[in-house]
Amino acid sequence: MLHGTITYGTMYAMDTYFWYAVTPAVNLTMVAGAITQAFVSLDRILDVMRNVPEVVEQPGAADLPDDVRGDLRLESVHFAYGPDKPLFDGLDLHLPAGKMTALVGHTGCGKTTVTSLLLRLWDVQDGRVTLDGHDVRDLTLRSLRRHTGVVPQEPVVFEGTVFENIAYADPDATLEQAEEAARAAQIHDFILTLPDGYQTWLGKEGSKLSVGQKQRIAIARAILRKPAVLILDEATSSLDSESEAALQAAMRTVLRDRTSVVVAHRLSTIVEADQIVAMDAGRVIEIGTHDELMEIEGGFYRHLYEELKGKQHAGEVEA
Repeated sequence: MLHGTITYGTMYAMDTYFWYAVTPAVNLTMVAGAITQAFVSLDRILDVMRNVPEVVEQPGAADLPDDVRGDLRLESVHFAYGPDKPLFDGLDLHLPAGKMTALVGHTGCGKTTVTSLLLRLWDVQDGRVTLDGHDVRDLTLRSLRRHTGVVPQEPVVFEGTVFENIAYADPDATLEQAEEAARAAQIHDFILTLPDGYQTWLGKEGSKLSVGQKQRIAIARAILRKPAVLILDEATSSLDSESEAALQAAMRTVLRDRTSVVVAHRLSTIVEADQIVAMDAGRVIEIGTHDELMEIEGGFYRHLYEELKGKQHAGEVEA
């Protein structure tokens, strides 16, 4: 252009043609990275799809009746995660219908395994697990789990609206049903303060919510279908005192007249249970109410309670 051998128009056209030629190549490198990542994800999906489930329905498995009471029993249960990892050796345990049972004990004593057997995530090697007298192996998995709600230790919140997260338990649920579940879980008033209420979009893994709010969303989801049995696995173990108080209020409402099995380390949860099962190394050591077990001089539960009380007090002092 300085010597007059090319015009500004020609230079502009050359620059435009250059980027027309280069841009697809640049985009192709980006697409190649995305394709590689997609193949890795596809391999993981195929690995899951190729897995043969260890727990399968028996031929002729039956559905539970609609009027499930929620009476749970483990009868002479033998279970091991492997040949060299025996856990239960003839475990007997009754979880009465309509009552709250707290499972307590040190890590690895078998509390969470009990809940997994109740849900039939694993099958017992010997003995049986029953719901209202029905061996869970004789029931369809869909029927068994339709009557069971679960709140895990780490609540799962999906990227979506509040309503979608609660209604995940029942895709046919109406907004009114979701609101009813949210009220019982003591989260309805908070949801109404959000910009779009139940249609508010939650970030990835519920990034806009506190741990306590996630827990109550998970409780609302678990009770949406009004299950006869509710299992809470250490649902209050990671909450501060204020969040725990709100969650305790929710639990009092949703656990009333419902069979519930709670694996918890919080004293407030344990003390309110109708029945406390103290476990150690896969064995039931003591069963009773808090007051009954605390009267046992030198008892296992009494020692465990004092230990937890000291840890909780130390945590409050540090806070």
